[in-house]
Amino acid sequence: MRSSFLPLWSLVVPVSAGGLLAVVWSRSLEWLLVSLVAVMLIAAVLAAVHHAEVVAHHVGEPFGTLILALAVTVIEVALIGSMMMSGGLAASTLPRDTVFATVIIVCNGIVGLCLLVGAIRHGVLMFQVEGAGHALSVLAPLTVLALVLPTTTTTTGASTYSPAQLAFAGSASLLLWIVFVFVQTVRHRDYFLPIGVDAEEQHAVPPSGRVALGSLGLLLVSLVAVVGLAKKLAPSIESAVHAVSAPVSVVGIVISMLVLLPEAWAALRAAVRNRMQTSLNLALGSVIAAIGLTIPSVAALSVLIDLPLELGLRPTETVLLALTLLVSAITLAGGRSTVLHGAVHLVIFGAFLFLSFFP
Repeated sequence: MRSSFLPLWSLVVPVSAGGLLAVVWSRSLEWLLVSLVAVMLIAAVLAAVHHAEVVAHHVGEPFGTLILALAVTVIEVALIGSMMMSGGLAASTLPRDTVFATVIIVCNGIVGLCLLVGAIRHGVLMFQVEGAGHALSVLAPLTVLALVLPTTTTTTGASTYSPAQLAFAGSASLLLWIVFVFVQTVRHRDYFLPIGVDAEEQHAVPPSGRVALGSLGLLLVSLVAVVGLAKKLAPSIESAVHAVSAPVSVVGIVISMLVLLPEAWAALRAAVRNRMQTSLNLALGSVIAAIGLTIPSVAALSVLIDLPLELGLRPTETVLLALTLLVSAITLAGGRSTVLHGAVHLVIFGAFLFLSFFP
């Protein structure tokens, strides 16, 4: 980032996307508006990634990747909360489905694609074992505590927690996320710094504080537009899902993919530039934040206003989660990866998609 100003398109797109969201928010979408919303959604994703990179270059790693992951997660939590409060009993499994889809999409889809594309371009990708290991050591207990243990407890019905158990799970998830962020940004920040940084990028002049602050504001506008436009597309996506006789849970998967687009695109760009550590920071950091912030939020909503909440996974999903954690541990154990690792993760992601359509 050598320029001291932002390109015109990066200013126009967030404002235009936000304006379109305001226009279509309270109206139903016809096919022409659906197409316009879809195009503007993709443009807002590109703008969000651009502004995230500007902020990241100003504050340095891993703070930049943390900002993008945290911003997306906070907005996603707000979206889930609003849908829970308006969805009644039908929304009782929404947090579970969203969190599980996020884990599989990130750990297999995004990470697998980054590993495959990066390894095709650079041969062998290198990253810091310490940083990846720290992230995985937090991700495993978070997923088990939030999604697996509810199926084994006996205080309440199947796949649910009692209010006391829910309070503990939410508090523990939030605590683990806070400690991880402290380790990532303060105590052991060097574990999360990228290895492959070329000389040109290393000596590029960082943007000014004024430019970075402007990008931060535009990043938030872009992310609000991404999530809002994705929500507006949900009925159209649901109609398409029903048209092909696919399970209703597929809607949640599509929405999760749309919400994760900014992080996915930023992670893929980093992998292409041989910065696999940055890709892992984005991917694993986002899924840890998704669980660490979503579970406490929905737990508080469930306890305070007595909303039904079903967190436990079904047997097939539990097997996929266990396989994902096992393969991720193997992939991240050596600090080096090839196209084989990417292919394995993408096959698991393919199995997830296939079983979602044909359970």
